[in-house]
Amino acid sequence: MVEIIGERVGEVVGSPQLQQIVLVEIPTAGGSRERVRAEFSAVVAGGAGQALRPGDAVIVVKSPPPDQTYFVADRDRSRPLAFIAAVFVALAVLLGRLRGVTSLVGLGITVVVLAEFVVPGILSGASPLLVSVLGALVIAVASIYLAHGFSRRTSIAVASTLITLTLSAFLAAAAVSVARLFGSGTEEAFYLQLGLLKQVNLRGLLLGGIILGAVGVLDDITTGQAAAVDEIHKANPALPVRELYQRGRSVGTEHITSLVNTLFLAYAGASLPLFILFTINTYQPLWVTLSSEFVAEEIVRTLVGSIALILAVPITTQMAAYVLGRGVGQVRP
Repeated sequence: MVEIIGERVGEVVGSPQLQQIVLVEIPTAGGSRERVRAEFSAVVAGGAGQALRPGDAVIVVKSPPPDQTYFVADRDRSRPLAFIAAVFVALAVLLGRLRGVTSLVGLGITVVVLAEFVVPGILSGASPLLVSVLGALVIAVASIYLAHGFSRRTSIAVASTLITLTLSAFLAAAAVSVARLFGSGTEEAFYLQLGLLKQVNLRGLLLGGIILGAVGVLDDITTGQAAAVDEIHKANPALPVRELYQRGRSVGTEHITSLVNTLFLAYAGASLPLFILFTINTYQPLWVTLSSEFVAEEIVRTLVGSIALILAVPITTQMAAYVLGRGVGQVRP
């Protein structure tokens, strides 16, 4: 954007709205650049920074004939996003070294699985729950082995993650069924039912989202728990399986208390504006608000994920204690 031609604050549905006429420079087919007038509007409640200023990179859209007017759809945030991503990659490689590199490869595989398997599978009419569970299993196996290497304790973490994910799928299906949730509590779900996407199973999509959301945290708790039991075993190889399990559970209790709170805060942070709306809403009782589709979905999502975390600790600890304590899979001279 090169120049502000006009600016005023109007009112739309009782809320102040900034309206600007700006001069923008856009590329042409011949490789040159052309300056055109464009319209931009934004809710003033978003802050004074919403207004465009000369030098801002923007995304300009041209309306179809016969009007063919230009308007600014949004700011172009590709450069700052690329910079933040570069900082993330640099820190992962600098501090994590080889493990950091393999973790980034695992992240790339996660993106590929979601973009090339999960999303196309759902759009083709397949069961979102089945597709998401299969995708989550592939993501878990690839990301854990790439991030932590091939070892007995990594294999224990992978096996316990797969078991916990399977249990979580059944638990999520039961919770969604009992709570009578249909996956239609968000605006995005409404749009998915329009046009060619109306065949998408919203309930299955909700279940799939719950499973995929739990994978990352399960990865953390299973690898950490398997590593803890392994280190306890190395410190005292003579410990029997029962004692190894009990000491591992003691460490796992600390994992549970911290990660359950982390999972809740992750969902609460993403829905913070909604929490504020519910706080100032005095027109209906709290129990009515909690029973609404959208809020109930978030509650079920958080509780199922938390239950999965809690189950992962004894499953991983028992498996690690048995395998390591009895020397299963150990190469003997």
